[in-house]
Amino acid sequence: MDLRIGGRFRLGRKIGSGSFGEIYLGENLQTQEEVAIKLECVKTKHQQLHYESRIYKIMAGGVGIPQIKWTGREGQYNIMVMDLLGPSLEDLFNFCNRRFTMKTILMLADQMIDRIEYIHIKNFIHRDIKPDNFLMGIGPHCNKLFLIDFGLAQKFRDSRTGAHIAYRDGKNLTGTARYASINAHLGIEQSRRDDLETLGYVMMYLNRGQLPWQGLKAATKKQKYEKISEKKMSTPTEILCKGYPAEFSMYMNYCRGLRFDEDPDYAYLRQLFSILFRTLNHQYDSTFDWTILTQKAQNPIVGLGMPLRIPINVRSHIVAVVVVIGASGIAYGSFQTSQTIRAWTNMQPHLLHEEMEDFLYAKELQQRQQMAKRREP
Repeated sequence: MDLRIGGRFRLGRKIGSGSFGEIYLGENLQTQEEVAIKLECVKTKHQQLHYESRIYKIMAGGVGIPQIKWTGREGQYNIMVMDLLGPSLEDLFNFCNRRFTMKTILMLADQMIDRIEYIHIKNFIHRDIKPDNFLMGIGPHCNKLFLIDFGLAQKFRDSRTGAHIAYRDGKNLTGTARYASINAHLGIEQSRRDDLETLGYVMMYLNRGQLPWQGLKAATKKQKYEKISEKKMSTPTEILCKGYPAEFSMYMNYCRGLRFDEDPDYAYLRQLFSILFRTLNHQYDSTFDWTILTQKAQNPIVGLGMPLRIPINVRSHIVAVVVVIGASGIAYGSFQTSQTIRAWTNMQPHLLHEEMEDFLYAKELQQRQQMAKRREP
């Protein structure tokens, strides 16, 4: 069925989920440009999409902020059409066997601090900084990091008077417990310092592969949050950052030492890592770990634009994650059939790599056999 959005977008396959709503691949029927379409059922108890789209519009024009193409309602859904982006840092971390080099982490740190500073300049805090909410761009923007998912964002300062929100406590934890600041765990109103402390945990997660408070068992979510909070508070930054350059510990100590309404020194934080970057004799050439991996894995017979196969199973669905190597870098998507892959990569069927065809055929055959068995009496 050909589903139209706003009279000029075609709704395609589901490609992901945000904190509120589901995300689909779409196409601008006027320009043939691929877009992302986020849907939220109007019956949702706590609707967030309209609020999130308003914040995106406030952030419009910033580097690493996706552009909103259309917002509105169709039938029983609130809808937001936006730029299609590439994989998240969590996706890429898994693709790189959960190991990033220091060079990649430092290049990312520079962009992540920039993105957070920008939304703070716009008088908002994000409150859910995590690897899943940082996405790489595609095409000419494949080396640019984008910050997404503003459903939990909050205004911390009056844009007219410059007045900061008041200090309060007794608040519920907002955001993702793994990366949340200590003050957020303690129920203290979040401010700019919390976004930056959270980013510190993200960087150490990418350094270490996991954080000390991951995998804790508890009977309830509340008890688990309490255990995470206790472990986080009892882990000194020197222990958290042990074995890594001192700049990471310095970053964490600086963020934890900020007052509630204090203006962070973003330039100082960027400089910490830029000096370390130069000290380690790295070149800022936008060559990330995944760039090198895709280049190494590329079949030398296959030209630019051909796919590299990375099959995975996601829940009960058969999905192939395809990294398309192009002259400008990589693009990314999750697909269920070879037809969708062809549509995504804009390639003719005879150009699709044989291994990918074989893999998809085998998986689809397996899926049909399983369905046939379920239908047997």
